Order: sequence, then structure tokens, then C-alpha cells
Amino acid sequence: VQLQASGGGLVQAGDSLSLSCTVSGRTGEINSLGWFRQAPGKDRTFVGRILWGSGTVYLAGDRFTVSRDIAKSTAYLQVHSLTLEDTAVYFCAAGFTRFGAIKEAAEYRYWGRGTQVTVSS
Repeated sequence: VQLQASGGGLVQAGDSLSLSCTVSGRTGEINSLGWFRQAPGKDRTFVGRILWGSGTVYLAGDRFTVSRDIAKSTAYLQVHSLTLEDTAVYFCAAGFTRFGAIKEAAEYRYWGRGTQVTVSS
């Protein structure tokens, strides 16, 4: 399974950001597509997850929106009302996750390279 994230860049505080993650390969090996981010000097943290089949979403907060388009094999993350604290490298990840462990990075076997998001004031 290969993941390719795109859509990062420099954005203004208060705006919204949209990232996409295209999935290819043996997608039958995954049930979840997750989003994580890692700010400078900090641990990687969970942002959201979508079940690939049902579309069920679990989010770390109400400023995040996660969706997917199966026909395009692409998942999307939107971050609304951006603040400087949203500056981070954003990663998409995929795996066959257990229900009680969806926030754990180790549950996701496949990772994209990450895309940098920088929020400016």
C-alpha cells in the first residue's frame, strides 16, 4: 500500500486547509485511513481517522473534517480556523486498526511521506 499526501504549504491563520491522500496498491489490507501531525520538537499526534469501507469518522477535535472518495482512492483532511499551533508536518497513514487503538500511530502499517503546513499570522 502506498500513500501520497498533498496540499500542504503556507496558509494564513483563520483560514481553512485541505489536504488529500491518495491510496494505491493492495487496499484490501487496510480498513482505516488516519491523519497525524507532528509539530517541531513534539510527538506525532492523532488528528482523525476514517474507516475506508463505511466512512465512519473519528476526530481529535471539531476543527477537523475527514472524508474519503473511494472511486478516487483518496482521503481528505480539512482543518478549519487555523492557528499558529497547527503548523506541523501532516501525515496520512493506513492500516488494519483495532477499534480501541485508532489513535495509536503503531496501528497504522503504511505511511505517506508527510506534507508541511505552515500557518502564518
